[in-house]
Amino acid sequence: MFIIDAHLDLSMNALEWNRDLTQPIAAINAREAGLTDKPDRSLGVVSLPELRKGNIGLVVATQIGRYVAPDNNLPGWHSPQQAWAQTQGQLAWYNAMEDAGEMVQIHNLVSLERHLQLWADEEDNPKKQVGYILSLEGADSFVDVSYLERAYKNGLRAVGPAHYGPGRYANGTDATGKMGANGLELLKEMERLNVILDATHLCDDAFWQALDNFNGHVWASHNNCRALVNHNRQYSDEMIKALIGREAVIGAALDAWMMVPGWVRGQSTPKGMNCNMEVMADHIDHICQLAGNALHVGMGTDLDGAFGKEQCPYDLETIADLQKVPAILKKRGYTDADIDNMMHGNWLRFLRTAWA
Repeated sequence: MFIIDAHLDLSMNALEWNRDLTQPIAAINAREAGLTDKPDRSLGVVSLPELRKGNIGLVVATQIGRYVAPDNNLPGWHSPQQAWAQTQGQLAWYNAMEDAGEMVQIHNLVSLERHLQLWADEEDNPKKQVGYILSLEGADSFVDVSYLERAYKNGLRAVGPAHYGPGRYANGTDATGKMGANGLELLKEMERLNVILDATHLCDDAFWQALDNFNGHVWASHNNCRALVNHNRQYSDEMIKALIGREAVIGAALDAWMMVPGWVRGQSTPKGMNCNMEVMADHIDHICQLAGNALHVGMGTDLDGAFGKEQCPYDLETIADLQKVPAILKKRGYTDADIDNMMHGNWLRFLRTAWA
């Protein structure tokens, strides 16, 4: 089945993890043997060949560059200009992948429909370009709001104003507080340019403020349910209902600590916590019950988002195993139409509406 994944940190893996994503995942992991600078060395699950093997022909691919103030202990860049430069290096990698015939940017209806035609059959997948929609995770790298239009001209089509901690435009996970004037200005400019608002990572204060002040299209690329894992990174039922009311789609994430309660980083293991892909279906079920239908859930795995097999479902060897999800959903009573929608149809409906 054709699959769309709404959140992959491909360029971060390529540049900061120094992974050649054109290679088979086994070769990437073998080359990392003995490295200890990242917790997921030799445990990666994403590469372009694995996307093709899993019939994942379209992804929302990120740029990310966080600014950190002197009193912020999170990893990041010491000036907005450095953060911007980091995202431009990531853009250069996507461009290089296009030059190599590995990927193709999808940025409007024409390019979307052309790409879907390319992937309409499951033949010759190893030769097909993986389509990517460019998204920015955390807006810190915009030196000022005018940089959004510059990024838009380079293909940027979705922005999440916040990531972790305090941000220059909005506060994110583990932070609190509303947006200031520059955050509200960013929302207005996003609306003018028809840039999708990715509500993921917005703290509760900023989440509600953003929905009140943004009249454009909203999605949540990678989020799970607070009712199942009680953490501010997740969405409460009230927030999920608000997104449903905005015709949003929510991408189900496969980061173990977001899937099962009580996860302890660096100590818990997926098998020890019984974290498998059935747990992903629990979160999907919860959203569908709140919506009364299966029209507001998609795949948004966040796989290899600074974690690998040590922190994802134990029954997932590579991202190609997303092909196991339809059978899991079928067993839970979802119809073929429901499953098609959750694997790709909901994202496509959203994009066709947003880009009409």
